[in-house]
Amino acid sequence: MTAAPQPITSRDNAFVKDLRRLAQDGTAYRRHGRVWLEGDHLCGALLARGRRPAVAVFAETFWPQAPQALREAAPRTVLLADKVMESVSGLESAASVGFVLDLDAAAAPLPGAPAVVLDRLQDAGNVGSILRSASAFGFAQVLALRGTAALWSPKVLRAGMGAHFGLRLVEGLEAASLDGLGLPLVATSSHGGEWLHRAALPWPCAWLLGHEGRGVQPALEAKAAMRIRIAQPGGEESLNVAAAAAICLHASAAQAPAAG
Repeated sequence: MTAAPQPITSRDNAFVKDLRRLAQDGTAYRRHGRVWLEGDHLCGALLARGRRPAVAVFAETFWPQAPQALREAAPRTVLLADKVMESVSGLESAASVGFVLDLDAAAAPLPGAPAVVLDRLQDAGNVGSILRSASAFGFAQVLALRGTAALWSPKVLRAGMGAHFGLRLVEGLEAASLDGLGLPLVATSSHGGEWLHRAALPWPCAWLLGHEGRGVQPALEAKAAMRIRIAQPGGEESLNVAAAAAICLHASAAQAPAAG
């Protein structure tokens, strides 16, 4: 049973200040141990995975018309005056609902589970898009090496569109952390290796996706059991890393024993 909603009208309220940090600071979640999920899509995606937020937050004027599933989602419900809700948002147009989710950060990679490894990817949109592909194509975990964009930042959350809630996410890793995975590493490359459409891909495996400009770091690429490149008959020099990831992860999943 949820408690009666708590109204807040001041922008200087301590809870509101914390929300503002979570919404507008890409790494604040690491200090607070929780994230801000803004908008009904992310909130609905969380509930669809059978998870509950710690706090549900509504704009005061939206509360009377909010869907029951959102109204009953959390043990604590807060109603913010509309202007206060707008002051919290990191979006151009503030959403009317958001959840505060307590994070149980995975401490280490899960041996044997199909994985996607992000090696110093910088663009939040790319990272979020890759998380979506990883979830869609049956990869259980995404492992971010040190130097990769913060996985739970607001921009990555928005680009991930709810994929976060179906994945084991581990960040801040060193390359040596991959040694205990017990999986063949498959490195993407724009200049060498087997053609993807001709390759017999291992399953399960861990795909290595590198920095947007520099690719997979040489020391990590040296650990790979395979190097893979994508045919580009149109003649472009390289593909965007998120586009390449979608192609590679789909090909990998399609060859998996349970495919189809």
